[in-house]
Amino acid sequence: MSKTTRWFLAGWLVAATCDIVYATTFSYLRAGVAPARVLRYVASGALGAAATQGGTGMAAIGLAFHYFNALLFTIFFFAIAAKIPALIKSPIVTGVIYGIGIYAVMNYVVVPLSRIGARPTPATITWVTGLLVHMFLIGTPIVLAASRAFANDFVITSGARNLLLQARR
Repeated sequence: MSKTTRWFLAGWLVAATCDIVYATTFSYLRAGVAPARVLRYVASGALGAAATQGGTGMAAIGLAFHYFNALLFTIFFFAIAAKIPALIKSPIVTGVIYGIGIYAVMNYVVVPLSRIGARPTPATITWVTGLLVHMFLIGTPIVLAASRAFANDFVITSGARNLLLQARR
């Protein structure tokens, strides 16, 4: 497995896992919503309201849809970063911005166009924590993984650097 593939998988899986752990934990702690219910709600975006009444199998489908969405966002960033290396020069800054972009796309494009439809503005605690999670636990891991995947493996030690500089004179 190539270095790029390893970092791609790491970025995708870390971001997707952080997101779903946040969503299920936050929903449970804030409103007592069981994790399986959150996952069935995710499935309802593609399969309609009936998915919310499904069982464990439907929750597994929701989890698969969740990881698929994260996969698409990871593919998108890796494809762009491969063409525009400047995006990975400051991975934390880019990751925060990418996380904001993912949050906006999911909440203002994907979900409203899904079978869930438009939703009312969430409570302040919900959108603030959701935005922070997207900034630091979703966008940033994807961008950090891309920066490692596309990093130059050639490292010049200080001794080798001095030799090269002397040879140029």
